[in-house]
Amino acid sequence: MKKVTLSSKIVKKLLILSGKTYTPDPDIPAGLLLNEIITRLSMMLRGICYFHKLVFIGQNVKIRGRRFIKIGSRATIEDGVYLDAYARNGIHIGTLSRIGAGTIIRSTAHLSVLGKGLTMGQNSGIGEYGYLGCAGGIWIGDDVIMGQFVSFHAQEHHYSNPNILIRHQSVTQKGIRIGSNTWVGSRVTFLDGTDIGSDSVVAAGAVVKGKFPSGAIIGGVPAKVIKMR
Repeated sequence: MKKVTLSSKIVKKLLILSGKTYTPDPDIPAGLLLNEIITRLSMMLRGICYFHKLVFIGQNVKIRGRRFIKIGSRATIEDGVYLDAYARNGIHIGTLSRIGAGTIIRSTAHLSVLGKGLTMGQNSGIGEYGYLGCAGGIWIGDDVIMGQFVSFHAQEHHYSNPNILIRHQSVTQKGIRIGSNTWVGSRVTFLDGTDIGSDSVVAAGAVVKGKFPSGAIIGGVPAKVIKMR
């Protein structure tokens, strides 16, 4: 019992250090608490080595263009993330935000056009195995939460000329914007030109393109406003 109590106290301190306000469930086994302590301490040490500040970096993270990354205090990049920051505006990850394990962030789709990059606000999170194609620029507000396998495609091919290969035709790069305090369900696909207003909900599996008002509940293929909150 003493070990569980001690572990709980250490976890609470780590949570405070990570900017979290919740209290761990008292029924969580001591082994799980110990594993979390070791994992977070390892991530913290790795983050200090990577960025010389208090951030949390998982194992097998691959970063290209580290000097183009601005990362806020206590942000987390989980295991197996691939992050390409070679972009006109670089990559900005806000304080206390999280990039889920296995996520790919690719700023430049092709060497013929330098991508615009990613700006992510504070206290926002991308779920595991996300894909962010940031060629046209992606902007994510504060306090945005996302499920797993969410994808962003901030570039779209023209295809109107049947006499030219599609891959040889030009592209659009309008960018994608997600307003603050938005909940994005798992496996949502955002296409180039999407603009989601703040305080919205995007249902799991939606394929989203176009502009949507703040406070909307959005779902479907193609996505539409189901109702207002």
